[in-house]
Amino acid sequence: MKKTIANVLFLILFVILVIGILQMPTTASTNAPAYNDIVYHYINNGATDTNAVNLIAAILADYRAFDTLGETIVLFTSVVAVGSVLRSTKYDKEAKENE
Repeated sequence: MKKTIANVLFLILFVILVIGILQMPTTASTNAPAYNDIVYHYINNGATDTNAVNLIAAILADYRAFDTLGETIVLFTSVVAVGSVLRSTKYDKEAKENE
């Protein structure tokens, strides 16, 4: 019964995802938020505005620095969390030795 409920929920979520993807604006659409004038500004003025050698580095380090910093903090926090969960403690080592 639980497996059937899980499968039905998965199917519903999958259908919602597909509908959402099909309703996304395409590149030909002029009102798509990902295709606005800022892209052309980055390409045309990115190297001169930031004095960076690489355009990708200029975008990540200068234009989107706070966003990149936030992503770095999230990744660091997740690595610390996984490391703290997976590490063995002194108590665990003593328990294994006493077995």
